[in-house]
Amino acid sequence: MSFVLEGPVLEGAFVRLEPLEQRHAADLALAAEEDRGSYRFTWVPEAAEVEGYVDAQLARAAAGKLAPYAQVDPVSGRAVGATSFWDPRPWPDGTGLCAIEVGFTWLAASAQGTGVNTEAKYLLFRHAFESWEVARVDLKTDARNVRSRAAIERTGARFEGVLRNWSRSWVPGEDGRLRDSAIFSVIAEEWPRTREGLERRLARRRSGAGLNV
Repeated sequence: MSFVLEGPVLEGAFVRLEPLEQRHAADLALAAEEDRGSYRFTWVPEAAEVEGYVDAQLARAAAGKLAPYAQVDPVSGRAVGATSFWDPRPWPDGTGLCAIEVGFTWLAASAQGTGVNTEAKYLLFRHAFESWEVARVDLKTDARNVRSRAAIERTGARFEGVLRNWSRSWVPGEDGRLRDSAIFSVIAEEWPRTREGLERRLARRRSGAGLNV
């Protein structure tokens, strides 16, 4: 049987990843407008664009291109950002998933540095490696985005290099231009060590000692 990309609910202490629906749109509109200062290199919809953004993500999901999530605060039940599995790459025989990318990720300013991003990556990686048994998880960002690159490296993903003129730029004023993309990955052989590192960071956050996770 061929692989069908569907992301289940993934539950943690700091974030619950819920398959994205239009019911999340109102919360996401508020989250996106808290403080847009950190979104310079990442396209995040403005409040008036959120419903269209959700529709576009759901259309990509229907086409089998991604599994979009709302990142939900488990205490308040409010959506504070979004993320996705996307670009599924099957094994040559088409019977399973070889690799997947984690992307389309953004968080409200108030959710940044709170453990949400670390735990979301942990939940997504764990599902990819332990349920789908992938060989590889990819991540990429604008090569100029020092903050995003540091956050990805803190997950334990390995920097592989920069692909020049790889995809469109989301920087204001750069419409029609291409960006260089910094590429990171975790492979199956590295997952046990990466998992241990993420679990240690999350344990420190739960104990109140963690910072910038």
